[in-house]
Amino acid sequence: MLIKRTTIRTPRLPSAPHSIQKGMSLADLLDREAIDCLAHNISLVHPDFDGKAFQRRALIGLKPLSILQRGHHLAGALREHLPKRYEDAVHILVQSLTPPQTDTEDLGLGVFFYLPHVSFVATYGLDPTHNGGHDPFEISMRAQYELTRRFSAEFSIRPFLIRWPERTLAHLMKWTDDPDPHVRRLCSEGTRPRLPWAMRIPAFIKDPRPVLPILEALKDDPDLYVRRSVANHLGDIAKDHPRLAFELCERWLEGASKERKWLLRHAVRHPAKKGVKAALRIRRLAK
Repeated sequence: MLIKRTTIRTPRLPSAPHSIQKGMSLADLLDREAIDCLAHNISLVHPDFDGKAFQRRALIGLKPLSILQRGHHLAGALREHLPKRYEDAVHILVQSLTPPQTDTEDLGLGVFFYLPHVSFVATYGLDPTHNGGHDPFEISMRAQYELTRRFSAEFSIRPFLIRWPERTLAHLMKWTDDPDPHVRRLCSEGTRPRLPWAMRIPAFIKDPRPVLPILEALKDDPDLYVRRSVANHLGDIAKDHPRLAFELCERWLEGASKERKWLLRHAVRHPAKKGVKAALRIRRLAK
C-alpha cells in the first residue's frame, strides 16, 4: 500500500546574517530571495495572489534603492497585487506572518524582511480613501501590534503619532502592560522624538511631556531591551529639553534599583561626555 505524503507549506524568512558583513549593503536584505519569500508567504493564505506577476513588478527599479526605499517600493508592489480595500489587504499580510520573536537580543538582520509590511501600513493605513471610506485606524493599530512582535513598528507608528497623537498615545499607553517585550519597547522606541533612520516627530521635539507617562510606566520594565529604549528616549529629550530630562532623572533616582540606575547613567551618557554638570551629577549618584 502506497502512503501519500503531504507536504506542509509554511511561511518562511529569507536567509540573512546576524550582522552586516564586509562588502554587504543593508539593501541586500530585500532582494530576490526576500521577494520570493514574500510571494510564497502571501500565496499560502491568499491563493488568488499572482506571485509571479508580483515578483516581476517588485524587481523593476529595485537595484539602486536603499533599504528604506526598497521597503516603500515593495509596499507599492503589494498594493497593486493585493485586494484594493486596505482592510482586506492588511488582513492577508498579517495572516502571512511567521511566528512572533521570542528573543529580545541577537535577532539578526532577517527581521528586515518585514520592512515592506510596516511600509504598507504607514503608506496606506492612514487614509480612509484606501479603505472604502472607513476609518482604518484600529485596523492599522492591530496590524502594527502583530508586526512589532516580528520586526518593529517603530517606523510605521510615527505617521500615526503625527496624524492622530492622542488616539495613538492612548493605544501605546495600554500596550505598556503587554506581556510581549517587543510590544512594550515599541511604546518607548516608536515615540522617540529623534529616532535614528525615522521621520522626526516635531510636536514631541517641541514638547515631549505627552509621552512622559509612557516612560514612567516602563522605567522599571523587567526587560533590559525595553529599559534601554527608555534610556535612549530620555537621551533624545535631553538634546532639546535638558532641564526637563535631568529633572526627571533626578526624580527617578529616589528609591532607584540598580537596573533603573543603569538606565539613568545610560540616558545622560552623551551630555556627561561633554562635561554637562547636571549629567555628571546624575551619573555619579546613579552608581
